[in-house]
Amino acid sequence: MPEDLEPRTSENAPEEEEPRIGVYVCHCGGNISDVVNCEKVAATLARLPNVVVGRTHMFMCSDPGQSTVQEDIRKLGVNRVVIGACSPFLHEATFRRAVSQVGLNPYLYYHVGIREQDSWVHHSTPEAATEKAIRLMAAAVAKARGLEPLDPIRLSAEKHGLVVGGGVAGLRSALDMARVGLQVTLVEKSPFIGGRMARLHRIFPTDDDAHAILDGLIEKVAGHPNIKIYTRAEVTGFKGYIGNFQVTIRQDSRGFEGDVQHLDQAVAACPIEVPDEHNYGLTTRTAIIRPHESAYPPVPAIDWEHCTLCGACVKAIGGAGIQLQNQPETYELTVGAIVIATGFRPYEPRTGEFGYGEIPQVVTLPQLERLLAADGPTGGKLELLGGPVRRVAMIHCVGSRQIEGVHEPQADGQINDYCSRVCCTATLRAANEIRERFPETEVFDLYQDIRTYGRGHEEYYQRASKNRVLFLRYLGEEPPDVAKTEGDTYPVTVKVKDYLTNGEEMEVPVDMVVLAVGMMPTHIESLSKMLKVSPGTDRFLLEAHPKLRPVETSVPGIVLSGTAQGPMNIQESSAAGSAAAAKAMALLGQGTIQLDPFVAHVNPELCQGSGECVAVCPYEGAIELRTTIEKGKEVRRAVVTPANCKGCGTCVGACPHGAIDLLGWTLGQYEAMLDALVMDIPVLEEA
Repeated sequence: MPEDLEPRTSENAPEEEEPRIGVYVCHCGGNISDVVNCEKVAATLARLPNVVVGRTHMFMCSDPGQSTVQEDIRKLGVNRVVIGACSPFLHEATFRRAVSQVGLNPYLYYHVGIREQDSWVHHSTPEAATEKAIRLMAAAVAKARGLEPLDPIRLSAEKHGLVVGGGVAGLRSALDMARVGLQVTLVEKSPFIGGRMARLHRIFPTDDDAHAILDGLIEKVAGHPNIKIYTRAEVTGFKGYIGNFQVTIRQDSRGFEGDVQHLDQAVAACPIEVPDEHNYGLTTRTAIIRPHESAYPPVPAIDWEHCTLCGACVKAIGGAGIQLQNQPETYELTVGAIVIATGFRPYEPRTGEFGYGEIPQVVTLPQLERLLAADGPTGGKLELLGGPVRRVAMIHCVGSRQIEGVHEPQADGQINDYCSRVCCTATLRAANEIRERFPETEVFDLYQDIRTYGRGHEEYYQRASKNRVLFLRYLGEEPPDVAKTEGDTYPVTVKVKDYLTNGEEMEVPVDMVVLAVGMMPTHIESLSKMLKVSPGTDRFLLEAHPKLRPVETSVPGIVLSGTAQGPMNIQESSAAGSAAAAKAMALLGQGTIQLDPFVAHVNPELCQGSGECVAVCPYEGAIELRTTIEKGKEVRRAVVTPANCKGCGTCVGACPHGAIDLLGWTLGQYEAMLDALVMDIPVLEEA
């Protein structure tokens, strides 16, 4: 095992140092002290063996609070620190840094969360809460007596990032990492990069041309020397740890080589006809894919799923440049960090939901976007089924904010009870475009709530009012009813109870119904299982902490970007892409990574090589049996790879010989804490 991976106590640890413990109780601005008698807790603990000082402070995390601890370390010789405050997730790193600044090993500090575990949950019983705080802190003092200085795990880091997904978030992440000198590999499953943004023609809140902005970003990414792009590719193998992930990429061939002459003839000759995903099924395409003129890579691709290999395209152009055989290639990479930017998919209404799939005049908002686009199926004309659209009804929250018992669950039995956030502004933007480009067309907007939360988004609502868009408000449990009409001027009627007029029933005859569908995560179940990245209850990938670690996952070195994490607009996705890149740069920029040393440690003198620890370990590569030569004999010993170990302790309980312990959380420390929880503590009388 490389030396920098070997878990160990600190080389600078003093031998048999007498514990001198400093105990500090934070008022947390009243969050703790309004319930817990902090002075009583500190004074009581100050009487325990090895405790040399007990103090309180209004805000221990503040500069004066940290300075108090540092002064006691300097002047009183405090060599173990116990702090009772808010959650360790918030300020454990703060206090570790504070004690290390004055020369104390950061792992000789222990944090007790007496806010979340005590004052917040025992608000009505302050005396009992105070006693509980004393016992929790006493257990921490008992552990502190047995703390040993530890060195962090130091890993070398490959200055190479992998970005999975070629939408706007993935492109932004790749470009930002490449600009600071990291090598970047971008993997996109589809034949072209650009993601969902490539199907838009205008973007809010600026109404800029979507293709102009996207093409500029793609040009920078494709032209950067530090970025390698693989399209029609996906991750098929994964192992390793932060700083040293071994990744296998499988890439399907495009079927075309270089600049193909007479491509239009080849497309015209292809007999295959399938729905065109670029136009969301409003049109069809052949088995030769090139969604739009500025698509990147500029080389078309053959749809191997639908191509029958009939050879008609080859005959049409004489065979030059076409290879009718998928010849996948496999690449092995070593990368230091992985950015997941796999994007989203629009909610697909079930057949019959608001008439979708049964009434041809019912379309989704993404389909309307394509109808309004100059390069769309109608050349930008607002037409449907060959005729002009005179009236449009737009229904919000289709596939979002669903209600249990009202809406039919998805295939997995869940409903989409979250807000997709983007739909309201996107719907209003489209409504304004219709009214401004086609003023003779009436627009009815049926909504539950209007959530135009971003900067400049509210202006779309105000503009819509000025453009005489008619708003009707319905309740989630009373959704509109969409029905086909026969022999009427308009082919579809929308019935709704309008709660802007005290629940009056309205009938709105229209030519087109637009369903503002929400966002759902892309199907990446196999990838998330491979990378061991967990989804949340909404099926989007889950961050480690929504406030403190907003783009990190529970797997060190794997970060999230864009709508893989949740619904976002393009502006937010771009910002999230930069945030993910910044995290990857922080991890890899120095070429080395430090991890906490709270991992399993094997005592070779006790290990008998039973293999029980390997059998129960839930983390691949964390512990294994190795054969070594000791005193001329072959022996098997368990060996820990700390970078893969999560410190769960499963192996500790499984070892029949007691040969494994956790650094920083030893069995002896646990036993001392348990004894302290039940021991008699001399509680001082209140003054």
